[in-house]
Amino acid sequence: MGFIAKESITELSSRLDAVAVVGDYVKLEKKSGRWWGRCPFHSEKTPSFTVDPERKTYYCFGCHEGGDIISFVMEMDKLSFPEAVELLAKRFGVPLILDNSGVPVNTGELDKKKDDLVDLYRRVAGSFSYILMETPEGGEALNYVRGRGISDESIRRFRLGYAPADPFWLYRFLLDKGYSAPFLAESGLFTKANPHRAFFSDRLIFPIADRQGRIAAFGGRILGVDGPKYLNSAESLIYKKRDTLFALDLAMNEIRNKKEVILAEGYMDVIALHEAGICNAVAPLGTAFTVEQARLLARWVDRIKLLFDSDAAGQAAAAKAVLTCRSAACPAFVIKPEGPVEFKDPADILKDRGAGYLQQFVKHSMIDFEYLLAENRTSADDSDSTRKARAVASLFPFLDLIDSEVEREAYFRRIAEVFGTGTQSVLHDYKVWHDGGYNAQKNPEAAVRRPINMNDELYPLTAVAVNCETAPFLFAKLRSAIPIEEFNDIYAKELYVTLEECNRAGNMSFEAAINGILTEELKQFVVEKAATREFSEKPEHIVADSIKKLNAKRLMRKRNELIVKMRSVKNNGASMEDLMHEKMFIDAELQGLKRG
Repeated sequence: MGFIAKESITELSSRLDAVAVVGDYVKLEKKSGRWWGRCPFHSEKTPSFTVDPERKTYYCFGCHEGGDIISFVMEMDKLSFPEAVELLAKRFGVPLILDNSGVPVNTGELDKKKDDLVDLYRRVAGSFSYILMETPEGGEALNYVRGRGISDESIRRFRLGYAPADPFWLYRFLLDKGYSAPFLAESGLFTKANPHRAFFSDRLIFPIADRQGRIAAFGGRILGVDGPKYLNSAESLIYKKRDTLFALDLAMNEIRNKKEVILAEGYMDVIALHEAGICNAVAPLGTAFTVEQARLLARWVDRIKLLFDSDAAGQAAAAKAVLTCRSAACPAFVIKPEGPVEFKDPADILKDRGAGYLQQFVKHSMIDFEYLLAENRTSADDSDSTRKARAVASLFPFLDLIDSEVEREAYFRRIAEVFGTGTQSVLHDYKVWHDGGYNAQKNPEAAVRRPINMNDELYPLTAVAVNCETAPFLFAKLRSAIPIEEFNDIYAKELYVTLEECNRAGNMSFEAAINGILTEELKQFVVEKAATREFSEKPEHIVADSIKKLNAKRLMRKRNELIVKMRSVKNNGASMEDLMHEKMFIDAELQGLKRG
């Protein structure tokens, strides 16, 4: 492409709405004649980033980044100058011509590929939707969705579809429509091993759209018994998982109005929430909630409400998401009503209790710190000082994301109050952890932790992560034997949650596992262990042996707790008899492990 004429750039600059452009990336508020927001180029809590709508410039008083609106778009979207000009010209309807030629600028080969892919995905989504709603072949999938309490109106609004069971149908269909074989091979709709075989077959299809509502990818839920529960499109020219959220295009207006977003775990959860009239709900896409996604939401909201499954893995994922939100300088609230909760996910609530109950349910939430405090207090044991210290230490990563010393000091006092210890003790342990684990920088992404030491909990999880692609059954074996509540090491917990997220997404690949790890040091640790190949030989034996060892430690811990209780019993009544029977049972289990 030739040079763009200066007249075209001048015309574009005159039509640009600086606040509208920057507002797509940063949540802006007008104060004293200026527009202010939190800088997208560095982490901050107090807005120091400004936009001048008259001069059409931006500037940050914190990091001193500044320039015109075209350079802003170049930096945010990593575009060249011509690409940024083309993007903005399309948005504001400015025709571009080449310098001294009068010839209109072509969109370029890359843009044409993107446009062609968007058009293809739109057409395929329409075909899948027709098959779901209008043909007998989609009957089972349609009955499944309706059975979850989803109306036909919502089915059409979310453009749900069904991919036929014949994996070669789509290729034949698109060839007949005039698409070329080379283009289809690069479309992401077919497997790499066989370019004629559809990536999605016999699956309920969830179209994934960008913020403008253009379909860029698909998610697919299996209806049979063979294969992973969910599959998701691979990344492409038009789709980046870490920067995309399911249903953001449908939720955007409500998000802007309420300045609040509900982050659920999966596609059906989001659809159920929208069905119930809770239209500010979105979900990540087959991966853990990322800092990029949190920053995207933080442009428009004051807080993020997390609605994850009520089981242990779901609540651990919520704790992980809390740190992600705080890394993006956005407070999080965890939806968790008081008392016992008998549900798995929002879709279950909608089906079993109805829309009204779900609307009330999401109103009950806890601020992130109080949620973490309650969860870690539950895992502590006043009779075991080591477990109590670990529970307190589990809160330190959150504290390190707090910029305000006053706020952090208040948290120290609250931790001491809840755990029944001295504030100075908590402060001392935090300083030891902080000085040994972090450098002086406040940016959590630049933080450097002390080296991770292998232990009995991290050992089997590392083996599972390194071999999750070749032996995906290992995680299922580990999680069925040892629930997440039994893990105390913070790195082991994070790796467990990451693997659980991969498992639920049906993507037990090493790449997915690595991308799901938030802590950079843990990520490097796992990559290093994979490179050494020390876990490549008989990983199933490593996991089996570790399960025995961890179960033995658990039983020994319970045995010691029983002995302490037995010593405190003053008579030989029923209480002592019950304790003796329980101890005998534990001893028998320990002997069984030794023999096994």
